[in-house]
Amino acid sequence: MFKEHHYPILFLLFFSLVLIWSATNPYDRFTWWLEIIPALIGVLILLFTYRFFRFTILVYFLVLIHSSLLFIGGHYTYAEMPLFNWFMDIWDLERNYYDRLGHFAQGFIPAIIIRELLIRTSPLKGSKWLVVSVICMCMAISASYELVEFLVALLTGEAAEAFLGTQGDVWDTQWDMLFALIGSIVAYISLNKIHSKQLNSLRN
Repeated sequence: MFKEHHYPILFLLFFSLVLIWSATNPYDRFTWWLEIIPALIGVLILLFTYRFFRFTILVYFLVLIHSSLLFIGGHYTYAEMPLFNWFMDIWDLERNYYDRLGHFAQGFIPAIIIRELLIRTSPLKGSKWLVVSVICMCMAISASYELVEFLVALLTGEAAEAFLGTQGDVWDTQWDMLFALIGSIVAYISLNKIHSKQLNSLRN
């Protein structure tokens, strides 16, 4: 089977393949760029820091999942993702909910990345304030992203409509931040043990 140091290489290969697929005839090229830029920036940072700060395999895997979600959303746009359009038709839903999944991931994945950074680089290791800090920082990321969307909308007007993906919901921004909050809490509860185990193996 693959050894632990092989996984980042495999993840990077999969990342590249999904990116190539995503870039092939996307629904809207401008929206595609807006959606995939965070993933590109994130992976570039991980590549540049890999030699002197290696995250757990869990973090790299979660970044791959999040990047894939962004690439899929960029390819189809969040309002037109085919599988969730099918869900919408089958269950008679009012909207395509792929963007809700995306914002859930926006809280879920950063929660583990932030947790690892704080445990390994700050005095918060073992502190009761660790979970509060993680969740608050995830909410700050979510709010910042909503401000970026707001800025893009102001600068580009109707060209940003697919990027915003509000689908006529006046409470879309609030729902987005709520799902990011839920995602961060679920990540902390569900992955706490496995993440701590991987962190301990790094120190051994």
